[in-house]
Amino acid sequence: MSILDLQQLGKYRTGGERVDLFREVSAQINKPEMITVLGASGQGKSTLLRIMAKLDLPDEGEVFLHNKSANDWSSKEWRMKVCYIAQQAVMLPGTVEDNLRTVSELHRTPFEEKLATRLMEELGLGQLDWKQNADLLSGGEKQRVALIRSLLLHPEILLLDEVTASLDSASKQAVESMLKKWHKANDTTQIWITHDLDQARQIGDRVWFIGGGTLLEDKDSHSFFECPSSELGRQYLQLSEREVESSCL
Repeated sequence: MSILDLQQLGKYRTGGERVDLFREVSAQINKPEMITVLGASGQGKSTLLRIMAKLDLPDEGEVFLHNKSANDWSSKEWRMKVCYIAQQAVMLPGTVEDNLRTVSELHRTPFEEKLATRLMEELGLGQLDWKQNADLLSGGEKQRVALIRSLLLHPEILLLDEVTASLDSASKQAVESMLKKWHKANDTTQIWITHDLDQARQIGDRVWFIGGGTLLEDKDSHSFFECPSSELGRQYLQLSEREVESSCL
């Protein structure tokens, strides 16, 4: 039985003439994996994750979780199993503790204070005052609190939309390390959008490369980085590596 199955997903922009954002995207996840979603900006990667999270609807195709269509799941049930963390974290009204507790309360699951405390410490937030207004946190602090808030639900699938892009180097490494350990300990499938190729190499065991308006490549990470099957894949890696070299000059 597959964990997650994407069948012929399509999304298009309207405004007179139809323009495909992406089309005929199909992929299947049969075991817990660490997947990185790569591709140039504007290919619809974030929209694809939002569709998987039931935060957006496809114009074509369906998403299945454990062979059951997303259309047959309630949003509440789906989001207990599939959690989306956006690049710009949104805090719920109230304190840091309110944010950590609220999701558990909404889904009527026990609040695991010891786990929350441990995760806060692992992500460099051990000294943070839980009674502080969450809106007063820095962007990086909000991002890490939002991630912990989702992990406390123990989702089967984590959808991570450039979650380390706004973090400093130490915080980024802490998030990567913690999520790799979480994946191994909890068999959680993680799907990461990232523009950081070093990160993709380190964390991913599978790559989804979006190019030309579709899922152009779906292969293990080593094979993709060694020898992409598509010309667009090769161009993407070459361009990304040149940009890194230029930034180091």
